[in-house]
Amino acid sequence: MSRRKGLSHEEKRQKMMELFYEKKDFFQLKELEKIGPKEKGVISQAVKDVVQSLVDDGMVDTEKIGTSVYFWAFPSKAINTRKRKLNDMNSKLQEVDKKVKISVSKVEQAKVGREEDEARTEALASLKELQETQNKLQIEIQKYRESDPEVLAQMKESIQKPPLLY
Repeated sequence: MSRRKGLSHEEKRQKMMELFYEKKDFFQLKELEKIGPKEKGVISQAVKDVVQSLVDDGMVDTEKIGTSVYFWAFPSKAINTRKRKLNDMNSKLQEVDKKVKISVSKVEQAKVGREEDEARTEALASLKELQETQNKLQIEIQKYRESDPEVLAQMKESIQKPPLLY
């Protein structure tokens, strides 16, 4: 009474790629639907979807010749694709390493002249106190802004007299 568990989509893809690599030949969809279930255990109804997903990902090549559509994938293409991808990743890694080195050197340069000592600590404390004082004074100014003669003059100018109607 135990039922065999079906293959996941990824497992089906791997099985179909193994089929292409082992046979090293080109196939029509009908041939794949016959060979897939026999040799790799991929049900024939799923072969079309799996092959199409492989084509979409560029792992399997396809070409329409006349009324027939052929599918193929060779191990050499996969190897070349992996080599190209590896080279791209290595070049990106080198670029990132360069950026990290540049950033580290900039951090080191920025630290020069910022060593902790008493004069710097006192200056930072004084700066903080002055900023707090400035903030308090700004709040105080806002309280009396409505009584400012310049603000009152601007308000008077902005008010326009309505035209006199006789």
